[in-house]
Amino acid sequence: MALDALKLDVDPDEAAEARARDLSARYANATAEQAIDAALNDIFPGEIALVSSFGAESAVLLKLVADIDRHVPVVFLDTGKLFGETLRYRDKLVDLFGLTDVRSIKPVPARLAEVDPDGGLWLRDNDTCCHIRKVEPLTFAMEGFSAWFTGRKRFQAETRSKLQLFEAEGTRIKVNPLAGWSSAEIKAFRAKHDLPAHPLVAEGFLSIGCMPCTDRVAEGEDERAGRWRGAAKTECGIHLGLVGRELDGSGI
Repeated sequence: MALDALKLDVDPDEAAEARARDLSARYANATAEQAIDAALNDIFPGEIALVSSFGAESAVLLKLVADIDRHVPVVFLDTGKLFGETLRYRDKLVDLFGLTDVRSIKPVPARLAEVDPDGGLWLRDNDTCCHIRKVEPLTFAMEGFSAWFTGRKRFQAETRSKLQLFEAEGTRIKVNPLAGWSSAEIKAFRAKHDLPAHPLVAEGFLSIGCMPCTDRVAEGEDERAGRWRGAAKTECGIHLGLVGRELDGSGI
């Protein structure tokens, strides 16, 4: 009886954090392929999705996952503000890797009509714009999943420098197979497998989000320096909690 009561007192978020720490320790020496295989087949079978922006470095993780299981659900947030190049790149990679379950998730029309009727919210309040175009749609898209893959790496920005292989996101677990990869390793993998580059990379866009809020990156800057240029914002918010904590801190 006392044991049952003790179990009921366990906070679900704290339990997820403890599990993420345990998994990170257990798979500390695993390769990206091994971590992905374990997540798909042993830890979260049938309960994990891949959230992809189909951005500058997305092809690497998409290939790694597709080589193990090309039927994994892939969630793509189509904000309505993306570059046309990103949408075409998405379609190209879907065909290349034979992905069978790519879910392009759009903002709820009623929410856009309510909060951003003129489409210019990004100019007035980019946090709220990200919230209704990314955070809210992803919240709905993740229903039924207990975990998700992200393509974030420690080298991308200071806000990601302590990124772990497994991390808690509320009661869900995020898996970051490329957390420890360097920029050189990403480039070498792409070259080895002849992966097509996002067409905007050649124009100096190293981290690609919505068109109005993405700028070119100067030499020596963090890869994400071109996101929300001139604002105190560096993350869209989807990695700050799917409950809508869209303020700056740590994104896709």
